[in-house]
Amino acid sequence: MVFSGYRALMSTTPIADLALVSDRHSAGLISRDGSAEWLCFPRFDGPSVFARLLDDEAGHWSIRPAVPFETTRRYLPQTMVLETTFHTGSGVVVLIDALLTGPDDGGHRLGVGVPHLLARRVSGLGGEVPMEVDYRPRPEYGLIHPILSVVDGGVTAHGGAEWLVLTTPVPLRIDDCSGHGVFTVREGETLHFGMQRSTLQETPARVWDQAELAARLDGTIAAWQSWSSLHQAYDGPWCDLVHHSGRVLQALSFQPSGAIVAAATTSLPEWAGGERNWDYRYTWVRDASLTMSALWVAACPDEASDFFSFLTTAAPSLDKDRALQIMFGVRGEHDLTERTLPHLRGWRGSRPVRVGNGAWNQRQIDVYGELLDAAARLERQIGGIDDDVRRFLVACADTAAERWTEKDQGIWEIRGEPRDFLYSKLMCWVALDRGIALAGLLRAQDRTQSWRRTRAEIRDTLLREGWNERVGAFTQSFGSDELDASALMVPIIGFLPPDDPRVLSTIDAIAERLTDDQGLVYRYRTADGVHGVEGVDGLAGEEGTFLLCSFWLAQALAVSGQVGRAREAFERAAAFANDVGLLSEEVDPGSGELLGNFPQAFSHIGLINAAWAIDEAERTARAGGAA
Repeated sequence: MVFSGYRALMSTTPIADLALVSDRHSAGLISRDGSAEWLCFPRFDGPSVFARLLDDEAGHWSIRPAVPFETTRRYLPQTMVLETTFHTGSGVVVLIDALLTGPDDGGHRLGVGVPHLLARRVSGLGGEVPMEVDYRPRPEYGLIHPILSVVDGGVTAHGGAEWLVLTTPVPLRIDDCSGHGVFTVREGETLHFGMQRSTLQETPARVWDQAELAARLDGTIAAWQSWSSLHQAYDGPWCDLVHHSGRVLQALSFQPSGAIVAAATTSLPEWAGGERNWDYRYTWVRDASLTMSALWVAACPDEASDFFSFLTTAAPSLDKDRALQIMFGVRGEHDLTERTLPHLRGWRGSRPVRVGNGAWNQRQIDVYGELLDAAARLERQIGGIDDDVRRFLVACADTAAERWTEKDQGIWEIRGEPRDFLYSKLMCWVALDRGIALAGLLRAQDRTQSWRRTRAEIRDTLLREGWNERVGAFTQSFGSDELDASALMVPIIGFLPPDDPRVLSTIDAIAERLTDDQGLVYRYRTADGVHGVEGVDGLAGEEGTFLLCSFWLAQALAVSGQVGRAREAFERAAAFANDVGLLSEEVDPGSGELLGNFPQAFSHIGLINAAWAIDEAERTARAGGAA
């Protein structure tokens, strides 16, 4: 792709053109043409400093050739440090981007002691290339146009609570709350830039010298590589993809607490121009069991244990209605009240732009099963849990037994009327099944007889009301004819044997009737493709195919022994990773363009779990053949 000149005013950067950088506190997105289009400080869900991704006037920082160029990109091996190579008619330049981590401690605790600094290294590889810097910080989602002042070796920016200091070896001309500079890079030359954030109450950000920035950037590269070498041992199929997805999950985790955010962004839409725009910079209890599996495969039990510890700290009790909150802030905050930012025009005009998430106070009864399934996966690691956590987990199982008959909003957090969702009831069955298995650890042997009775009652109800003979599948909710990809969890969580005819029929129905022309899976059908018509989820418009659900199909096929079909389904979904291996939430079924918040943890979790299931199925098949 050849770039020349700046683009039109509207925010139109393709999602696939973005690459993630992270220090495990904050996340930034760098475009293919060397622009920081998104950056939130001092944590994932903090207000943005750069948000051109959502509005062209909401801030960015670009370093790029001043002449037409083509780019190639990659992450440096075993890291989340981005390398962009610019090829021009007069020479070649490499740009390295990273949010600085703390010092390398042998890979044990990546992200401790971060300086909250985006570092950028420019190196000439051949010839000479004229370059330009365009620096436009716009704190608080673009509301603040800060005062910029030139200081020795840099530029300060202050306004509101933010104090930003840009380290730049290139003098910048200050105009209209922005800085612009030009320079030439010749073969063998290297320059370092950095932007550090602080508040007036913290140790103030400062100008860094070139040697210090270089050393800290090298240390960040070493820290990522140490973590990868220590934590990543998976050696099955698609090993590189699995390891990279593990690093993406690490990059989306908040080091101080162990929380993993669903994505690095807010309001990247499920359909361009639509209203299905949500803030995903929070952590969901629902992700727990799926994340446990993925971290076990692609990282190590320490990361899984950190996430579980966060969940059991953030949600230490049930509320007065014996309900468990479904999601939390990265430090365990409960109030995630949603609001809109009307001054932002949104990605390709997709409005409203939202911060906060109104689903935080929905009641969803599946979460008890996810939490207890996560505990079951970590049984060896949590043998020393304290009495408070033990009582909490017992209360979760008891609440699932009490509330499983209730209607709720379901896994997809519909904003319509509550229903008897299959998946919600299924996960209540999981809560009791895992509670029974953990009864000794939880000191709950006195409850197992009651839990067994309720588990059997849920099973009978699911087989009677969840199975739809007309459709030939388990359907979205009781009495519904609608297919839903979450029914693929029936064999994955062990509710029915994977060779049960109803399981095989459900898999086939979803593969045949809930997919697009490329074989990717929808969550469910919305409004039959009619824009502006309210769908089954209470929202107008369409959405793309869901990459997590596409990996679920691969996983369900693998579990049921259909390894060839599983491989095909896996490779169809994995093919939609961008050039640096990142997956979004959804894919436009017409154009194949990536949609939704980015990068999406669920999609990478699905990739890891599907790859592992295929590996296990192939090992089982080989063992059977050898026998």
